[in-house]
Amino acid sequence: MNINSPNINYILRLTYHFKTYTKGFPLIVITEIKLSSKESLVLTCQNIGLNNKLIHIWFCFIIFLVTFEKPVPKVAESDWYYKITELKESCDEHRRHAFELRNESQRLRNDTDVTTYWGTHHTNSKIFDRRIEITRWKNLIELCHKNLQKEIKDLKIEKEKAEKFIEFLNLNFTVTNHCLSIRDERGCADLCQDIASIELKKEQHTLEKLKNLLFGVCQKAWEKINKLEELEIDVAEDLEKKNNTINIDSELLEMTKDSNNISLKPDPLRVPKDFNTYAKWLQQCNILKQTIENELISSTKLRETMFVPQIKTKNDLLAQNDKVNYGLRRRIYDTERIKNELEWQKWNMLTNKDKLLKEIEKLENALNSKLNPKMLVETRCEERLYRAGVELCLDKTTIGLRKEHLELENTTKMLNDKLNQTKALHNILIEQIKVLDEQLKNKTHALDVDQKCLQYREQLDGRSCS
Repeated sequence: MNINSPNINYILRLTYHFKTYTKGFPLIVITEIKLSSKESLVLTCQNIGLNNKLIHIWFCFIIFLVTFEKPVPKVAESDWYYKITELKESCDEHRRHAFELRNESQRLRNDTDVTTYWGTHHTNSKIFDRRIEITRWKNLIELCHKNLQKEIKDLKIEKEKAEKFIEFLNLNFTVTNHCLSIRDERGCADLCQDIASIELKKEQHTLEKLKNLLFGVCQKAWEKINKLEELEIDVAEDLEKKNNTINIDSELLEMTKDSNNISLKPDPLRVPKDFNTYAKWLQQCNILKQTIENELISSTKLRETMFVPQIKTKNDLLAQNDKVNYGLRRRIYDTERIKNELEWQKWNMLTNKDKLLKEIEKLENALNSKLNPKMLVETRCEERLYRAGVELCLDKTTIGLRKEHLELENTTKMLNDKLNQTKALHNILIEQIKVLDEQLKNKTHALDVDQKCLQYREQLDGRSCS
């Protein structure tokens, strides 16, 4: 390598101890100097007190350094002291943190031990209180369960009595339906809603109402029994769940941290889908208790009210039977009266029919008598049309003939109209007589039907529902 090359940079690194060649104290290299020529390097060495031999040795050393050393950045002395100070402070900080961590760890261990102890104690107290609370609810619901079973038994007995009472209505239904059936055989206008039909329908409606009332009572009793039995099943299931809960809580109270049957679970804090809050559980218990009490009260009222329909049935049937018999007798009286009226009307209609027949003959004779005068007038009018010349004029004679012809036309028309009216009225009278005959036939049949109904209902007189 050519050391005289102008492209060579000389580096004076003062980082070594030179005890032999200095002025009585060691030379400590604390920096480095970059030089561009050999003359600069020699001048610098002389300034710091090195002799020529040392300069030569140092120059060779510098050449060696320049030739083989990598140009890396160097740390200043102030940075070096700063790094040492920073390292010391870091060590002090870590030791302080370690001391604080040991103290915090010891305090945490003490706190966790105390917390764990009292947590277990409080949990045991809560489990014990919970078991007492569930036991109290269980005893209360067991009492309601016994009352519920007794009420079901009493309600079944009352239901059987109500079902037997329904059998007393069979004859009344038979008689009423038979009377309604035979009265439907009446024809035309007699098949009407008269007082007898209204009372029979009322009787039928009353019987249906009483029957529905009794059936409704039995139905309500049956539904109430089913509801009470379902409620009994729910109460029994609830009691079973409460007994199971009491057993679980008792087993939990017997467990300690040193028990053999304890272990870690995969997910002990999971929340099931049917998980309830305490407020909801308490609400359900109150609802169940209140439901049992309400059902017992309503069942007791139902049993007490099952006697009322029976007494009401007896009184209503007797009263309605009297109304129906009165309606039939009233209908028979009205039918006989109307029948007599129709017979009198028929006799008058026959008399008027004969009179109209005679009047028709008279009108036909009068109409025939107007034919010849009409022929005379028309012939005269026709002949006067054959006058010649100036004689063919509208004189008083022509005017009089035309007036006479018009009067004959009007007279003939009025007679024809009156004849047609009389014939029409005669036909109407004939039709009306046929209607009267049909009505009389219907009235006679209706009278027979009502009399049969009244006779058929005699078997209900004096009959007791008891």
